[in-house]
Amino acid sequence: MAKTIVVIPTYNEIASIASVIDRIHLTTAGTHVLIVDDNSPDGTGRLADELAAADERVHVLHRSEKNGLGAAYGAGFAWALERDYDYVVEMDADGSHQPEELPRLIGLLDGGDDMGIGTRWIPGGTIVNWPLHRKLISRAGTFYSRVMLRSRLHDLTSGYRGFRAEALRSVDFTRVASQGYCFQIEMAWQFERSGARVGEFPITFIERAEGVSKMSTGIVVEALTKVTLWGLASAVGRAPAPLPLRADVAR
Repeated sequence: MAKTIVVIPTYNEIASIASVIDRIHLTTAGTHVLIVDDNSPDGTGRLADELAAADERVHVLHRSEKNGLGAAYGAGFAWALERDYDYVVEMDADGSHQPEELPRLIGLLDGGDDMGIGTRWIPGGTIVNWPLHRKLISRAGTFYSRVMLRSRLHDLTSGYRGFRAEALRSVDFTRVASQGYCFQIEMAWQFERSGARVGEFPITFIERAEGVSKMSTGIVVEALTKVTLWGLASAVGRAPAPLPLRADVAR
């Protein structure tokens, strides 16, 4: 069985993190979890330490400040790769991603995909507790990103995804410029452009019941600006060079 770790960035997620970890272990008992906490003032980091002390499958990486989702994942990925995990998975801390769907993601990686993405926008994908206007905004943003980046992927912003370690190890994170949720777009687009094998599976996304969303106007502006610039640069042949995946990863 592949050695798998789920990387979960946290900032003020004390209400949900323990439940999410319990559900991960009920679904895949051997999977490890790395909590990457950005010095949460609500005590999430302290709770994470307590969970880690009680369960050898739980680990904690403390960061001194909140400086973006991309930086948190980059630190978590480096930690996992240093410890020779086979698969590295992303999952939100708020329960919006269902741990019960983790075996389907692992199945894509077992089947040879370098990256697997859980998507809301293919048959079988579902969103629960979002008002119509939020669904429309999300679909419009996804459509715009796919058109501008000429991507075949259906959910570039999804945060439920996994990587084979050998593919992730090939990424030069100094070249991944995005810090907010645009990090998800950039990583998926760069993997796709590099010739890596990227698979998708439908997920049920449930709006958080606890805590406060981290989405902000600044995050949206960053994503729209960068997608537009990348798309325009691609149209004139000046897009950033794709991430340099090794020949045994790119297909």
